[in-house]
Amino acid sequence: MQRKVFQLLVDNTSGVLSRISGLFSRRGYNIESITAGETADPRFTRITIVATGDDEILDQIEKQVAKLIDIRDIRELKPAESVFRELCLIKVEASTEQRQAIVALTDIFRANIIDVAPDSLIIELTGDQAKIEAFISLLDGHNILELARTGIAGLSRGKENVIWIE
Repeated sequence: MQRKVFQLLVDNTSGVLSRISGLFSRRGYNIESITAGETADPRFTRITIVATGDDEILDQIEKQVAKLIDIRDIRELKPAESVFRELCLIKVEASTEQRQAIVALTDIFRANIIDVAPDSLIIELTGDQAKIEAFISLLDGHNILELARTGIAGLSRGKENVIWIE
């Protein structure tokens, strides 16, 4: 099983995300993560999809998605030529005695504590998947109450791969 990151530029219309996810569902393709947001031009939405499968399935995904009506562009974001980030929010149970250790770990990973309650902390961490996985594994021994991850957002490096649509 391989993993590919696809960047889609789509018309910012209602139902576009539903049509894309429906295609994956109908064909039995696996979506590892999907993120979507309006671009600098409000007419368009950028969608990042991480899919897994063998070469044939991944090629088929790209071809099938490209045929959808709202798709303006689809490209594979290759790791060496792109920047990927993910946001993770982690609510950790934290007694007074545990707080210092959690704060120290948070500082090492350049994460932020964004909420403090009498018995818990919420930590915000941004980075690649490996950084987030490493941080979560180091929290072993602490009680993670809740965890929310956004999935990957990505852009290609440099100016030459920018999509210009008039």
